[in-house]
Amino acid sequence: MQCSSSRCRPAPFERHAQSTIELVMTWKELVAEVASVGVGGGSEEPVTGVEYDSRKVKPGAVFVAMKGGSTDGNRYVEKAIAAGALGIITDSSNTFDHLLVYQAGTPVLEVEHGRRALAEASAAFFGHPERRIAATGITGTNGKTTTAFLAEALLNAAERKTVLVGTIEYHVAGEVRPSAHTTPESRDLFELMAEGAERGATELVTEVSSHGLDQGRALGLNFDVAVFTNLTRDHLDYHQTMEKYFAAKRLLFDGTMYPAPRVAVVNAHDERAWDLAEVARTAGAEVRTYGIGLGDWRAASFTLTPGGAVIDLETPAGSAHVTSKLAGQVNVLNLLAALTAAHARGVSFASLVESVPQLKPVPGRFQPVDAGQPFTVIVDYAHTDDALRNLIVLARQMTAHGNGRVITLFGCGGDRDRTKRPKMGQAAGAGSDFVVATSDNPRSEDPMAILAEIEPGLNPSGVRYIVEPDRAAAIHAALAEARAGDVVLLAGKGHEKEQILAGRTIPFDDAQVALSALAELGSEMGYRKGQ
Repeated sequence: MQCSSSRCRPAPFERHAQSTIELVMTWKELVAEVASVGVGGGSEEPVTGVEYDSRKVKPGAVFVAMKGGSTDGNRYVEKAIAAGALGIITDSSNTFDHLLVYQAGTPVLEVEHGRRALAEASAAFFGHPERRIAATGITGTNGKTTTAFLAEALLNAAERKTVLVGTIEYHVAGEVRPSAHTTPESRDLFELMAEGAERGATELVTEVSSHGLDQGRALGLNFDVAVFTNLTRDHLDYHQTMEKYFAAKRLLFDGTMYPAPRVAVVNAHDERAWDLAEVARTAGAEVRTYGIGLGDWRAASFTLTPGGAVIDLETPAGSAHVTSKLAGQVNVLNLLAALTAAHARGVSFASLVESVPQLKPVPGRFQPVDAGQPFTVIVDYAHTDDALRNLIVLARQMTAHGNGRVITLFGCGGDRDRTKRPKMGQAAGAGSDFVVATSDNPRSEDPMAILAEIEPGLNPSGVRYIVEPDRAAAIHAALAEARAGDVVLLAGKGHEKEQILAGRTIPFDDAQVALSALAELGSEMGYRKGQ
């Protein structure tokens, strides 16, 4: 199904003139594909859109009023009608009864599950792109973004057109767009897929967050391949316990809320791997494991190099000696996950092996910053204690043959899981020679209060450290501390271009701030780019 530019809003949820999707569907045709518990009215008028945000409703659109985590869309039904909504789909019987009286001319459909209805309506409206595009979903605490980028690159190298949805950015058949959410609502995901399918895309690679899985944002998709990277402590402000956090991840594999994938790709090193593998097999999935020295797809051995890694790859499809440009042991695992997933999607082993040397590092994931300084500066998204620990281990490996030190800058996000703050401090202190504790995205919290909760984990390590809530000043302090041969880690924000403070958001890019500080320090200390 196609759509005109005046009616399409591809992610990041703004109109794109190049879109040509036609929207030809009536209310009756649309609701015929939505499971309902009560219907009132009907219409042969053409539907011009499906929306879950009343502010985006245009004349002829269907508004899906659903209960959410922070708000209830049923509160905005009258605004949607005033904006010209053709019909209302609601998950509230109160709204249903009210509308039958309030606006007898507006057709209304009552449903049990709002987000499922949103997925069903969106899939129908956008012409069921999920039937033309095979989906690979990647979930886990760490490694989702890198694995997704690598899997997409491997598919592209095999001449497959793709749609990529994730934390850093979205891709639509080669076009790069900014990311609004790691896992967008199903309506926006189906629109991206429809645009991609129109341009010849046959593959979707998407990060699938625990929030997205738990809330049903990926409903309507039948994942052909699902990848589990790992589970470490994170998002407990939302999930409350690790068991609930794991239960959300498990939804991608167990066939309860979502159909079980055809192939489940599981990190053999994670302590929950075998439980997850058993759940997936019981649900009907084929299970493929990966790991270092174990798993179906494994690195029998590897050697880390300054420019990446050399890996002896052993798989059921064949063995090979490959050279990767991605640094660190954790990226050996990410690469194995991507290789296993791409092979499950039918990419030949020979093509995979040929593609590995061409794979590029992912923005904000172990990203070097070079201004000619005699030490290494790395920007990375590590924002959990496990990710920070792995990052520091990698930095330590880089200094193993010299006298270099590891200098770590990090912070913890505000309005997020407070229990991980001392754990982050402990991870930083245990592996570093000098630590700068600073702000991440403090949001509504007092930055000094966040730092006070980090220090109990940092103090016992005995590491020398400073506390500086101003992140720009903290980056300057970390770089001023460095000397030849050191590795400076700027952790936590990675690819992000903004910092979220109480009541405001400011432009902030760790790499750019570091470059400015290095330029200033270079003038004082005598190093220049290329010297």
